[in-house]
Amino acid sequence: MKAKSVIKIGGSLLFTEDGELNKEKIQRFCQIFKKMNYFGTHVIVCGGGKIAREYINTVRFFHGNETLCDTFGIDLSRINSKLLISAFKDFAYPLVPKTMEELSTALLFGKIVVMGGLQPGQSTTSVALEVAESIRADELVILTDVEGIYNKDPKKFDDAKLLRNLTYAELQEIIIKSSGDKQAAAGEYRIFDAVSLQILKRSKIKIRVMSGKNLKEFEKYWKGEKDIKCTTISD
Repeated sequence: MKAKSVIKIGGSLLFTEDGELNKEKIQRFCQIFKKMNYFGTHVIVCGGGKIAREYINTVRFFHGNETLCDTFGIDLSRINSKLLISAFKDFAYPLVPKTMEELSTALLFGKIVVMGGLQPGQSTTSVALEVAESIRADELVILTDVEGIYNKDPKKFDDAKLLRNLTYAELQEIIIKSSGDKQAAAGEYRIFDAVSLQILKRSKIKIRVMSGKNLKEFEKYWKGEKDIKCTTISD
């Protein structure tokens, strides 16, 4: 267990395949923290997930602009954060920080802090990186619906290969190859985009990208085990 860590969890991981809130999984996620001898500084950044994208697509149907779409994503990520706070109970700071200044205040209480998006045009992955940079985190863990970063989309290609280790330069090459240097649109899901890459390059934070579907690998990570199926990104 790291003394300072940031965990980014995709909002969709809080739901079942049928679109219902996965109470058992949320409870297990919180228990992974509670079972350890808690110490240090830990921030969880929660995404908006599929439900946020549903709202965003509907706003676009009504010809709403991208800034408005972003605010829906931010609001939904904060609702997901409130849900995690309710599950953590006294282990978590009771409010969702909406700015970096509010985060600084929350950290003074020595509890787990859960937050979502901060401002339009910024993905929750970028938020997680900014937070990790701010608190000088030992590592950032990104929980997603795949086992890490692949050489191509594993949902489209059966022969996609999991990349166990990446440098920042190699990650940049993958991002540019797959999506160019454009920033992700509101609600668009990418593990990394051009903005998050720039924060990563300047902060030089070590990142582990792993599956959050059954939380098995995350629990192993939290226990300090070394044989973890994930992608490690470092300089």
